[in-house]
Amino acid sequence: MCGIIGQFFQKGRCNPEILRIMRDSMVHRGPDDAGEWYSPDSRVGFAHRRLAIIDLSPAGHQPMLDERGRFCIVFNGEIYNFQYLRCELEGKGHIFRSESDTEVILSSYREWGIDCLQRFNGMFAFSLFDSEARRLLLARNRAGEKPLYYWHSNGKFVFASELKALMADPAFPRILNNQALDYYLAYGYVPGNMCILKGVKKLEAGHALEYDFEKDEVCSWRYWRLPEPNAANKGDVDDFSYELEELLKDSVKRQLVADVPVGVMLSGGLDSSLITAMAVATSPRRIRTFNVSFRGHDGFDESEHARLIAEFFGTQHEELLAEPASVTLLPEIAKQFDEPIADHAIVPTYILSREIRKHAKVALSGDGGDELFGGYSHYNWILKQENLRRYIPNSLRRCIARVASDYLPLGMRGRNHLIGLSDNHKNTVSHINLYFDHLSRKRLYSPDIRFDDNDLTSECYRSSMSDLTYSLLRQGMEADFRTTLTDGYLVKVDRASMLASLEVRAPLLDYRIIEFAYGRLPDHLKVTKNARKILLRHLAKRLLPKEYDVTRKQGFTMPLHAWFKGDWGAYMESVLTNSDGNLFSNRFIQDLLSLQKKGYANTNRIFALTMFELWRQEYKIQVEK
Repeated sequence: MCGIIGQFFQKGRCNPEILRIMRDSMVHRGPDDAGEWYSPDSRVGFAHRRLAIIDLSPAGHQPMLDERGRFCIVFNGEIYNFQYLRCELEGKGHIFRSESDTEVILSSYREWGIDCLQRFNGMFAFSLFDSEARRLLLARNRAGEKPLYYWHSNGKFVFASELKALMADPAFPRILNNQALDYYLAYGYVPGNMCILKGVKKLEAGHALEYDFEKDEVCSWRYWRLPEPNAANKGDVDDFSYELEELLKDSVKRQLVADVPVGVMLSGGLDSSLITAMAVATSPRRIRTFNVSFRGHDGFDESEHARLIAEFFGTQHEELLAEPASVTLLPEIAKQFDEPIADHAIVPTYILSREIRKHAKVALSGDGGDELFGGYSHYNWILKQENLRRYIPNSLRRCIARVASDYLPLGMRGRNHLIGLSDNHKNTVSHINLYFDHLSRKRLYSPDIRFDDNDLTSECYRSSMSDLTYSLLRQGMEADFRTTLTDGYLVKVDRASMLASLEVRAPLLDYRIIEFAYGRLPDHLKVTKNARKILLRHLAKRLLPKEYDVTRKQGFTMPLHAWFKGDWGAYMESVLTNSDGNLFSNRFIQDLLSLQKKGYANTNRIFALTMFELWRQEYKIQVEK
């Protein structure tokens, strides 16, 4: 895993000192090596921080040039099928000077051009410059585990793995994007190609971008999309489970390849337990597993289940105790997580990553299982509410939604579901897991901040993710895959693990498994009104110990509600009530804190506002009024 950055100037020239400062703001992404490259006229500059995983020798140094000197690449991630591609390319006459997957990307582009993206199986974000054609290519992998930001203005183009690298340039404008803020407050993350800073964009997952240096033109396109569901797939659950087992086994085998120690993040949940089973089945070495324990908080502590799996498969198991973390972690996280992230699981993810890094440099995770195979409880609700819509007229449903929005307090269980009952099915998908709904956001903003009502339509984004002719379950799952997973959970994992200089790989996000889940697996083997993860649980019953409860579902998070009653609550209240930002209504903040103290579940919303405020203060973000 690495940090990459590049600059292009039509008129000016790169300042090597500034580029190095920008690069080294990401030293945590690559503490092992650093490099830079400039075009002969100094109008193009690439820089790189390296976390050495494959080919630890100097031959893997980046930026890397091909042997002709025409192409230059900076690469963040891993190509899991690089050995297969290398053999194919050698058969076509390509000669390699290293054992790295970076060189395989270079040769693949020389051989197949942009079509090489279809051949890569991995997690990646890379930039490749063609010095003859004077064109830059940026690309991100299908699921989008690795980030890539870019900024384009008046003959200058800059890209980087992290937003803080762009902000390390003293001349870079730091102006809040009000529309992106509204999305953040709705979902807890900034989705799609938007960025919390005005003028900055993110390259979306499964997309590529070309920048024509001479014309100063940017063109982006999607090179991969989720497959259409195949209604003809009527296979037996046993057949599908054996097919998935082989896919997952091959994915884990490929992702265990590294020239450094590799472990498994074993939460004790279904997904990570299956990853552990596959790792033991495919590796000749004893597998190391890691778990974080929240002792005294049974609703959050899965260490007992992790121990059961570790003992059954004979892994070398490390159980890491998470004491109530110091609140001093929050400003540090806000600084390092260059865009605000509302998911409070970021804290235990960072604690676990930091501890794992003492023993391994790479860890496999179970990310993606819920979005691919139907693990969330709101999928059951999506199916159940279809009956409600059938028997309750829309006029009454609109009335229920209005009452819920106007009179039910934030944090009351089921409030968002009731608001989502109005109008058509799109509204159901739109209101799943909202932090602040439309009306709450209008009340939250200070009168000094002007929003057109058309700007406060963030809920519509999720419902636009999928073809409306698909089943409602598919629409909800696709929205989760393309937004919540890619723009929320994977961002959290990348930033938390990279802050600890740990590479995290997700075998379930192998594109072949994604296409199996969305293109071949029928809905009824994912979710019914009363069951979830049907296929994965069927597979688990065959592979995991009989004592393991395959019906149990527990997300990886921390006991924030309990910690809120101590130092954490006092600290977050202090941050919000002493803010000088004039962005949010003090009355709304006080009401939110009061509801939390009365027992309504608003710690996630308070955490979201706190992380934004800490980030805004740390980076001195300007607010347009």
